[in-house]
Amino acid sequence: MKSLIKIITITALMFAVNTQAGDVNLSKLAKKKQTPQALYLTAKEAYSFKMANPKALLVDVRTPSELEFVGTPKDMDANIPYVVNDFSEFDAKKSRFKKVPNSNFTVALSDLIEAKNLNKSAEIILICRSGSRSAKAANLLDMAGYKNVYSVVDGFEGGKAKSGPNKGQRTVNGWKNAGLPWTYKLKQAKMYFD
Repeated sequence: MKSLIKIITITALMFAVNTQAGDVNLSKLAKKKQTPQALYLTAKEAYSFKMANPKALLVDVRTPSELEFVGTPKDMDANIPYVVNDFSEFDAKKSRFKKVPNSNFTVALSDLIEAKNLNKSAEIILICRSGSRSAKAANLLDMAGYKNVYSVVDGFEGGKAKSGPNKGQRTVNGWKNAGLPWTYKLKQAKMYFD
């Protein structure tokens, strides 16, 4: 019995260490996905981390439109977009409306932290489409004094396939591709309103 308890304890400790550190290969992590705190999780690790730490906040930093049409993690605590669409300007090169930083991002996150009776040392997991915006949002939160901000490096949709029949499509890694719980049904109380 003691050896079984020891095995369970060691396994739990290994899980905690792997979840904290993440299985992200930092030498291959694109510069645009790097953060000052170097706290990275894959989508699978983020889900495990959230399940093991229910007080950790999972914040989707994509636009509300993205969540509505592409879906969002079921266990999301809030949607606070890092960028918002500027419908007065069209980016012809990218064939979409211009995106501008959300000037209310840190205020909205501070309100969420306060509503959850947490503080700036709370564990915050940020997720976007593929890991770039979540890294930028993590950088901003670091400057604002938040010290446990994790970025989901493969995001909700994952990376693009570089070859094969799905070339150019987001079929590589990510929350959805990992088969983690997600939904199209948005909860109004968790959505961002400016």
